[in-house]
Amino acid sequence: MNQKTDTTRLLWPLSSHTDTRRGCVPLHSEEELPAARRVSTSVTVVLADGQPAIRHGVRSVLERSGGISVVGEASTAEEAIAAIGRHRPRVLMVDPSMDPPSGMHVVPEVRRQWPETGILVFSAADDDRSITSALQAGARGYLFKRAEADQILRGIQAVAAGEAIIDKSIACRLGALMCPTSGQQYYYPFPQLTDRERDVLERIAAGKSNTAIARELVLASKTVSNRVSVIFGKLGVADRAQAIVMARDAGLGHG
Repeated sequence: MNQKTDTTRLLWPLSSHTDTRRGCVPLHSEEELPAARRVSTSVTVVLADGQPAIRHGVRSVLERSGGISVVGEASTAEEAIAAIGRHRPRVLMVDPSMDPPSGMHVVPEVRRQWPETGILVFSAADDDRSITSALQAGARGYLFKRAEADQILRGIQAVAAGEAIIDKSIACRLGALMCPTSGQQYYYPFPQLTDRERDVLERIAAGKSNTAIARELVLASKTVSNRVSVIFGKLGVADRAQAIVMARDAGLGHG
């Protein structure tokens, strides 16, 4: 939390236009946002991170701001889900790497159950796969753990106001991450699934029955049924309806 970053990396809500001088999405200050979109009331936050020192440091930063209230903390994915259900905060600030491999399930699960809660990922991971998975799962923002106090405050305020906020280094490559060309690698939103399980999930998301999936993939119905059960377990969902919602939120099943 004490590591400094260059002031040119400060995080701001994104615009839809391109800054040709830097090759990045241009950055705007909070003062430039429409007044109706600024946060004028106290913002409630749940902090979910496996490291107590990180939670303590972030909590101190947020509570000193005067306009943000930390209503809960969690050190595991299960605790995070419980805290969201109990407190219904405006913002969940979460490190998806906690309590692997289930930590990444927090983002789509919160989106499914409590869509009014904005999700801000706070992570040390700067790789394309982690960033893409989080954004495709429904995170509204992505900050690195090297962020300074004012960056963290601005991130919470932006997400609470319905804005998207990401590090400038991510903004520079966001188009390539989310809409890769034929020569670039596509990062699948559920990396825990095998290639065949991905084939099945894509068809589940499209609303197809096990019988139809078995016919298309030339598999036995029992094999498809077993794979569906495995997929539900890996995604942390209870039934087909939940799997469909999660998959469609991640962009599957629309083709």
